Amino acid sequence: MTRFPPRWCENTPDLICLGLSALDYVWTVETFADPGGGKVRASDFRTIGGGMAATAAVTAARLGARVQFWGRAGDDTHGHLMRRDLEERKVDVSNFRLFPGARSSISGVIVDARGERQIVNFRGANQPTDPGWLPLTEIGEAGAVLADPRWPEGAAAVFAAAREKGVPTVLDADVADPEVFDLLLPLTDHAVFSKRALEVYARNAPEPLAKIEAYGCRIAAVTEGSKGVTWREHGQTCHQPAFPVRSVDTTGAGDVFHGAYAFGLAAGAPIAEAFTFASAAAALKCTKPGGRDGIPTLDETLHLWRTAHEHDR
Repeated sequence: MTRFPPRWCENTPDLICLGLSALDYVWTVETFADPGGGKVRASDFRTIGGGMAATAAVTAARLGARVQFWGRAGDDTHGHLMRRDLEERKVDVSNFRLFPGARSSISGVIVDARGERQIVNFRGANQPTDPGWLPLTEIGEAGAVLADPRWPEGAAAVFAAAREKGVPTVLDADVADPEVFDLLLPLTDHAVFSKRALEVYARNAPEPLAKIEAYGCRIAAVTEGSKGVTWREHGQTCHQPAFPVRSVDTTGAGDVFHGAYAFGLAAGAPIAEAFTFASAAAALKCTKPGGRDGIPTLDETLHLWRTAHEHDR
């Protein structure tokens, strides 16, 4: 039986998150435009920081971790806005480097009345791929390292250093070229795929998660939105249902899930509890608008978990 709050929640973990930081331009609409084209009127517009690993870093910081974000962007208006947003949200950006001549990643996000979203992303340009400037000697001080697949060379470097130091690695496995996963999965301890990414990468595998596990991953998982999360550990398949909530905006829910899962691992949570905790955090995020403004606190996340647990008893 789970003790509330779990003892590991009393810890203050250290995390390193590496990968994509983006600037999101978000429009709120009643309904999406027709597939054939057309115009819809927005009821709201916001400019917010985004990106997979960057939002995971904000999530972990919001939950109470000490977090560093390692990444790249252009030395332009967008890059400076991203950096400032992360700093204001208690994320260490000492190793978030803005490169002159590079272009930052920009996303256009449209959210409808049901909380569903459409995204158009420009991933940036002229950002150096060489990870030689990263302070890999600091990896051993982290409780976990999370990376997304948007900077494969950087992710491979930090994952290899983490493997050498015995620090668990978490891959936020969204859709990417197959060769990226071929590179990163052998270095990954916890591979957590989006449903679409797993369908694309393991489309011909009779058991997709078993294919991921075969790379040597301790955990092979897939998030399935309102259906929850399924994972394999030691050849056994487990499932955590999603927490039932009224969804307002799903923007960033997957990033929040990954950040909360990495937080749990770094704090010493058992695997099943880390997945339950991450599911609660992601569900709460969906109840509020905004990819980052809707991220819950530790107390809010534990309250939802406790309430659901007591209801099921």
